[in-house]
Amino acid sequence: MIEKLAALENKYLELENLISDPEVLADMSRWQKYNKEHAALTEIVEKYRRYRQIDKELHDNKEMLLEEEDSEFRTLINAEIGKLETEKEQLELELPILLLPKDPNDNKNVIVEIRGGVGGEEAALFAGDLFRMYSRYAEKHGWKTEIMDANATELGGFKEISFCIAGQGAYSRLKYESGTHRVQRVPTTESSGRIHTSAVTVAVLPEVEEVEVEIKPSDIRIDTYRASGAGGQYVNKTDSAIRITHFPTGIVVQCQDEKSQFKNKEKAMRVLRARIHDEALRTQHDEIAADRKSQVGSGDRSERIRTYNFPQGRVTDHRIGMTLHKLDDVLDGNLDEFINALITAQQTEELKKV
Repeated sequence: MIEKLAALENKYLELENLISDPEVLADMSRWQKYNKEHAALTEIVEKYRRYRQIDKELHDNKEMLLEEEDSEFRTLINAEIGKLETEKEQLELELPILLLPKDPNDNKNVIVEIRGGVGGEEAALFAGDLFRMYSRYAEKHGWKTEIMDANATELGGFKEISFCIAGQGAYSRLKYESGTHRVQRVPTTESSGRIHTSAVTVAVLPEVEEVEVEIKPSDIRIDTYRASGAGGQYVNKTDSAIRITHFPTGIVVQCQDEKSQFKNKEKAMRVLRARIHDEALRTQHDEIAADRKSQVGSGDRSERIRTYNFPQGRVTDHRIGMTLHKLDDVLDGNLDEFINALITAQQTEELKKV
């Protein structure tokens, strides 16, 4: 581990020289690239330097302890040694985690797609609950939510809805939400008071730039049509809705949320790029299927990841066996307790492979 950390520090120093080099400063794209790499290494290098400093201070304090005869001063030295050893132990836990490979998509914005599954209107209503949950979560983190497309129902739910959450680290947190979310509750439309089980699927895709995914004009067909829906903002009297078909993958994306055909096309292209990128990633993942099954955040949409039980006021994450009796809090966007536990579980799995 120390050898790896020393190599990263050397890389850090090399980048430090590069970003102050006049030749690099004259080339903004190179400067931004090196500056980004330098920033990504800052935390681990600073902690490695602190680790080395603690080692030196521990050595010096233990040397002083051997020579010191004054009991009061020895007590002070022992207290200082205790503090340093505690800090060193903490760094020994943190440094291996910081050495784990980073997901290149972690700092990207996300496109979230929620679709009602088993349960009809009740599933659509729960899709609406999840949309509000993620919107509140984004708001708490200072991120921006933008609806890309929505197919609303008359009772206020969504057959499907896709939206972008823009903010630093959005994908690193929300990628664990991909999968099937199950709800158990008495539907508002049920007169007999029986508990129903419905399901909704969530897909979380990193938003990608045009340069990351090339889409040839000859590979797509763009159709326009008149927007429709349950009413309100989802109805338009002009042919502004857009449907894009990508021939190589068979992916079809539509957007009708905006009144402007141009804006709908732009949003649809953003979703299309994200889906094509996701398709490529899923193909890679399928090649290492056995490894994928052991990962907490596999992103498998067929996997049942969480159950929201209304009668008992509990939420259970099946991947880590964690249950919180805080249903209202979770649906109000307080997801960090689950997400932090999922991140820790994944890091633990990855450390076992190192």
